[in-house]
Amino acid sequence: MRRNAAWHARIACGDEVGAGFLVTGRRVLTCAHVVRWSDSAAVTVSFPHARELGELSASVVAHGGWAGEVTDPGDVAVLELDRDVPLAPAGFAPPDAAYTEPYPKLIAYGFPEGYDEGTLAEYQAVSGQLIAGEWLELVAWNGHGQPLAGGFSGAAATLPDGTVAGLVTAALEAPDMRKGRMLPLDVLARHWPELGELVPTPGHRGDTRRLLYALLRRAAAGADGACDPNRVYVDAVGPFGPPLPPGGFPTLWAAAGYVQWEVPDPEALNRFTDRLRELLDGVTALRHPEASVPSASPSPSAPAPSAESTEPARSPAAPDTPAWSPVVVEIDHSGAGPDQVTVEVSAYRDGRRRPVGARRLPRTGVRDYVQGRIDEAVAHLAPDADELVTFVLPREWLNEAVAHWECGADDSTPLGCAYPLVVTDRARHHSGRLRHQLRKKWQKLDSRGGVELHRVECGTQERPPSLRKRLWDGDAGLAGFAAPPAAVQRHFEIGLTVPVPVLLWPRSGPGCAVHEDASCRGAGPGDPPCTGTAFLDRLTASVADVPPAELPRHILSLRLTADAADEPDQHWARDLQLLWDDPRCFPETTASLHSPVA
Repeated sequence: MRRNAAWHARIACGDEVGAGFLVTGRRVLTCAHVVRWSDSAAVTVSFPHARELGELSASVVAHGGWAGEVTDPGDVAVLELDRDVPLAPAGFAPPDAAYTEPYPKLIAYGFPEGYDEGTLAEYQAVSGQLIAGEWLELVAWNGHGQPLAGGFSGAAATLPDGTVAGLVTAALEAPDMRKGRMLPLDVLARHWPELGELVPTPGHRGDTRRLLYALLRRAAAGADGACDPNRVYVDAVGPFGPPLPPGGFPTLWAAAGYVQWEVPDPEALNRFTDRLRELLDGVTALRHPEASVPSASPSPSAPAPSAESTEPARSPAAPDTPAWSPVVVEIDHSGAGPDQVTVEVSAYRDGRRRPVGARRLPRTGVRDYVQGRIDEAVAHLAPDADELVTFVLPREWLNEAVAHWECGADDSTPLGCAYPLVVTDRARHHSGRLRHQLRKKWQKLDSRGGVELHRVECGTQERPPSLRKRLWDGDAGLAGFAAPPAAVQRHFEIGLTVPVPVLLWPRSGPGCAVHEDASCRGAGPGDPPCTGTAFLDRLTASVADVPPAELPRHILSLRLTADAADEPDQHWARDLQLLWDDPRCFPETTASLHSPVA
């Protein structure tokens, strides 16, 4: 034990006495159960190797979430002294020190009854295996000497060189066996993430670590909400790094700790730091543009603007690629049988497709698989991206109620009420001809506001070739159908094979409930409009002033309104299906799904 280890502390709170250790000039780590009565009793800290400091008052400023029982996790508390102390804080061993065979001797400095000045106990880990993912089990180094007992809780478990490898939390009584438990450093950091700044981790430079934790404090001071921890993590580990743990990360601190302690690639911490700094600088620029944009001094060779000039300033040209960032669910026949399909989920970022998962499934298993993958795919998107869930479906699936699928087993929100959600036809999605023609069509549409809806009426007698000519000649951007695809099959297929970027239709309904005839030719004098005509009337009014690029967001709003209605099933937009197709959202050539039959 080093002679200068003055950082060992004695903690008192009510009738409880335990140990602790100084980690900064003012903060001390101990067990939460040592200060369990801090709400009603004073917490005092003293340092046996620096008695001249006397007893210092302290308050609990962080807590690991310990619930009160011996076997509850998170038995960690951080105390803040009422003033800084002139003592060197504890130093830390690398995080794997306590896990490495041969297991080293661990020395604890505690304060059992009768030892107010403290005493030492020698232990070692039984194994590198954690108990319940939380504790390392300890056993006495030899058969004699001081056992762990009350008063050792919160003590630093130190290596012979004096560096800290963990925190003692419990003594376990067993016949003829002296045992205990400790929290190793990586578990301690899970409960108090700021510890990560103090612990040297292999492959991570100290200056990078300090910069990262400075950025984390900066984020916590006001910009935390602008930085999604799951997206920053995915940026750091890349598409082939460790996946997000179940449930993702609740905070940036948790994500940073996971990268530091669990991700084997040491460069991941550098990327996490760089991405977080980039996002925080972006937030600062938005809130204080004068701090990041230099003043525009005129060039010596540039003519000064005329006071009489009336020409408006030109705004930057609109980008060729829209802002949507797709999460793509692509479904295709697998070739293994009529009930078997292949499902692939991916996300688009920075012009590239990032695969998330692919599997062959029976049709009945598709929904559950997709529910489990969409959240994961969204985490791959850039933090400021506008997500767009896109189902690329075989033609016979285009009327599937994917917008009504629930987000997950624990979240009954319909997908169409959680994300802008669209469908598209798989054959159309992979057609080179239509991709090219649709790009040209979007270039025209981008310069317009609302676009006319070309209606395919209920019971239409228009010949399909005539509809094709009408859509071509009219330079159609939107086509609306009064009935589901099965009721107007030939006309619907025309819509899929001409470069109309947007198709809309009601998923349900026979085509005409008023006239009880799917081939309705229109209402007679005095008759109310048929359901298909009424649907198109409402749709035409709803989308009249909406730019086509904004339709996914507009339809999301309609779905939310319908879902919130007193009688959702009666709302005209309840089963509205949107086929929305902008090839510029998919700049990389879309790869065909591979059949896993072989």
